Amino acid sequence: MDRRTFMSWVGLGLLANSLPVAIAASIKTKPRADGFVPVGTLKQLQSDGVIQVPKFVAGPLLAIRNPQDTKKLVAVNATCTHRGCKVNWQAKSKQFACPCHGSAFKSDGSVVNGPASKSLASFKVKVEGNSVLVKAS
Repeated sequence: MDRRTFMSWVGLGLLANSLPVAIAASIKTKPRADGFVPVGTLKQLQSDGVIQVPKFVAGPLLAIRNPQDTKKLVAVNATCTHRGCKVNWQAKSKQFACPCHGSAFKSDGSVVNGPASKSLASFKVKVEGNSVLVKAS
């Protein structure tokens, strides 16, 4: 087998191995009959401090423990209302922060400082067993 044929087979093998991962990453979880979607686990939330779902059915999602009442969870659409950048949770300041233009949002999604003037969309969250569920609408 010559080098070109060998490299073609290697490339095809790499593509075939990565295809299932790419397909799985692009599939959005469908809501249950009650409208809730499983987004992660309490164990994941405990270890990471946040649950991030880039392809949630209602846009990118961030779920955190409510800093005012850690027995409750909060979930917001992670898209900044100013220019559409993805916000991040800043545990130290207990705010969602936009890295693009400096907007900041309270844990409930309301604006702390602009340039954003609209709150982040928030979602209902509940826990069933170890699963964290977010209502898609």
